[in-house]
Amino acid sequence: MKDKKYKPTDSELDILQVLWQHGASSVRFVNEQINEKLEKKVGYTTTLKLLQILHEKGIVKRDESAKSHLYEAAISEQATQQALLDKFLNVTFKGSARDLVMQALGNKKTSKEELEEIRQFLDKLEGGKS
Repeated sequence: MKDKKYKPTDSELDILQVLWQHGASSVRFVNEQINEKLEKKVGYTTTLKLLQILHEKGIVKRDESAKSHLYEAAISEQATQQALLDKFLNVTFKGSARDLVMQALGNKKTSKEELEEIRQFLDKLEGGKS
């Protein structure tokens, strides 16, 4: 995959999340996981077609050595999350990380443990800048 900034559609992301969690998987397994865990009703042929498209794009690899082809993600979860976050940050918050964090912390009750982890992370960031 040449494009490190790949931004999957929601349906593609559903498939990638199954592959990131479970590793190489058959179309049937991916389809079952989407239908069970994501509570969506997606047909087998739809999942197959999406996996074929993802393979053509170089987003997933396909192992054709067995009767049931196995697919696995060719891009990392972290790189995809970063690309999606970058897009969201730029489109929604005009690139302001401060506005994003303030909105996120203001939208739900943040536990003391979460706040402490955030403080530690900020301290670590500040320590690296001096």
